[in-house]
Amino acid sequence: MNFTIQNVLIATHDDYATVDVQVVDSKIAAIAPKLDVIGAVFNGSNKLLLPGFFNAHTHSSEMWQRGIMSAFPLELWLAELYDFAPLDLEKVYLSALGTAVETLLSGGTSVVDHLVLIPGQELETIATANRAYQEVGIRTFIAPLIQDESLAAGMPSGESPQNHEPYFRSTSATLEIIEEAVKKFHHPDAGISILVAPTGIQLCTDALFTGCIELSDRYDLCRHSHLLETKAQEKLAQEKYGCTAVEHLNQIGYLSDRTSLAHCVWLSDRDIKILAETQSTVVHNPLSNLRLGSGIAPILKYRQAGVNVTFGCDGASSNDSQDLLEAIKIGSILHNVTDLDYQHWITPRQSVEMAALGGAKGLNVADKLGSLTVGKQADLVLYDLTNLSLLPRTDPIGLLVLGRPTNIVDSVWINGQQIVANSKVTTINVDELRQELFKHSQWETKRKSSTVAQIETHYRTVMDLPDSK
Repeated sequence: MNFTIQNVLIATHDDYATVDVQVVDSKIAAIAPKLDVIGAVFNGSNKLLLPGFFNAHTHSSEMWQRGIMSAFPLELWLAELYDFAPLDLEKVYLSALGTAVETLLSGGTSVVDHLVLIPGQELETIATANRAYQEVGIRTFIAPLIQDESLAAGMPSGESPQNHEPYFRSTSATLEIIEEAVKKFHHPDAGISILVAPTGIQLCTDALFTGCIELSDRYDLCRHSHLLETKAQEKLAQEKYGCTAVEHLNQIGYLSDRTSLAHCVWLSDRDIKILAETQSTVVHNPLSNLRLGSGIAPILKYRQAGVNVTFGCDGASSNDSQDLLEAIKIGSILHNVTDLDYQHWITPRQSVEMAALGGAKGLNVADKLGSLTVGKQADLVLYDLTNLSLLPRTDPIGLLVLGRPTNIVDSVWINGQQIVANSKVTTINVDELRQELFKHSQWETKRKSSTVAQIETHYRTVMDLPDSK
């Protein structure tokens, strides 16, 4: 699709300019005032144009449990999640649609889905999520969530070594599934990429990590993982490796400029230096880290060390939302309380760059996406600056990042194709999606997890918490 956006506001180095933007063959062809019209014309008056943001870490299927999860730390929260997460392919499809729509309407044009796989239907799960994302038209990085150790292995043993049940699927079988997924679904030029994505050191053997490294190198895939989300994982790493998780992942070769790591809350200064040296990316998920009591990731330290940082919503039952602008706001101003030197604080313009170009760098597509640059692909978001939540007029990006903007996305283009027009997703029927999500769910209040009951005493012991009342 060829088109011209006329008289639109864009950010310059330290100000704004009103320009025309030409898109030809799905790429930005020119940015300047008063350009000749090419193709369809869009009125950009009183609107702000930005590159699309990346929702750089989420779990779409968690949508089915948002709003009900107990106030638990991650290790117990996961036990409850798994006890009440019998998925079917229809729910995988609907929650992927919902994740895509919410991401689009909060400024995101790309999503990294650390996708939970239905046992025995792994490839069907990936195919179903893929179908949903293609129908919406959002740019998608599917990161099938894999592990080869059972849930109990994710907690430190402390002074009472635990015997863990073997995982139901072998490491080699898991790697075969991922390779088959790459062969079937990895089509970056069509907007769908597959990532290798072991869930994290807490539930994965070195054999799984090294197998993923081999697949990543063979098929030129990006790598993704959770990393040191909780204090318990920091303890576990010392038990397993006798060093930090970052040091170990660096030793086995998992860290690279194609590696993005979600959370990164409990890292040492030496760990941070390793991330900078390996050019690994940190995906900051502030809302889930607060919701689960995981801690505050030292994002200002990362930025000062030269580590690339971007934002993610995380799954909708540890955040309870897929509002990317909310994650960006909290993930920026949260750190003002961690450093008295205000010159280190994250400005709104830096937040926008982290959300767009930072996400592109983490997925090895910064040469194609992440900024309004001639020659890059047209993943663009147009914001309505006359919306009540962006008034009265001051600094447009300041209003966008620091305010509570609602219904402010006017238009979205992905690879030059318009996906949102007049604040409505045009590719699917969102009213029908709402009805289906309602029909496939029910009002719930309290529930009890049998697995939490089994492991809570051990968790409290190894985390030096008093006995439960």
